[in-house]
Amino acid sequence: MDILTILNYGFIQRAFVAGIFVAILASLLGAFLVLRNLSLIGDGLSHVSFGAIALGLFLGIYPMYVAIPLVVLASLLILKLSERAKLYGDAAIGIVSSVGIAAGVILAGISNGFNVDLFSYLFGNILSISQQDVLMSILLSGVVVFVMLLFYQELFSVTFSQELARVTGIKTGRINSLLVVLTAITVVLSVRVVGIMLISSLLILPTVSSLQISRGFKMTLFLGALFAIISVVLGIFVSFFLNIPTGATIVLVNFAMFVLAYSMKKK
Repeated sequence: MDILTILNYGFIQRAFVAGIFVAILASLLGAFLVLRNLSLIGDGLSHVSFGAIALGLFLGIYPMYVAIPLVVLASLLILKLSERAKLYGDAAIGIVSSVGIAAGVILAGISNGFNVDLFSYLFGNILSISQQDVLMSILLSGVVVFVMLLFYQELFSVTFSQELARVTGIKTGRINSLLVVLTAITVVLSVRVVGIMLISSLLILPTVSSLQISRGFKMTLFLGALFAIISVVLGIFVSFFLNIPTGATIVLVNFAMFVLAYSMKKK
């Protein structure tokens, strides 16, 4: 079977469209998170999304409709705990994520019918993505990227120096809230691409790969998006031909590109 024949399949087309949109979004946002040492917030929010998706399945509601508002609230809670409860950022992430995943485990335990569906969200199943998932990925990715472009200067300033940004009149509290909300939306959208257990890799690996060879922040954003797109495209093709899990394959391709970029830096 050749590549052109594969592209004729509707499920492959949907996987490419949704995967590329989410990959670009995750890589762009990941640059701000990595440089601010907030990489693990994606991992923490993915655990919350586990509980939120389990709740949606338990109630018989489309899981993303439940996950997006709940994960957004959890992201703001992490921010408030780290600011007002005098907790370090990773401690706040740990508290919220542990509660989220515990709620998901309890709901899975008392349910009788959705455990298989929940498994697909845990490890991702982009090849079974629906038209509704594709439309939501395109719409929300477009909105998040637009907001990032609209507040690019503020996000850039806060990323490199919160003190300097505050002195220049930027309301850093609002920008921090905006960043975690955008992260929450991105995490939920990434669930169908690589799964709850592997979301943080989609936020981190493209950025750390581009940082090895880039010579500026905008170049980091561009290369990160390029690496993310390549990882999704190659990951889908390789997983289809070898009949292996797509989400995990995308992550391994991402890691291979990191090794390649690191090797280029050494040379």
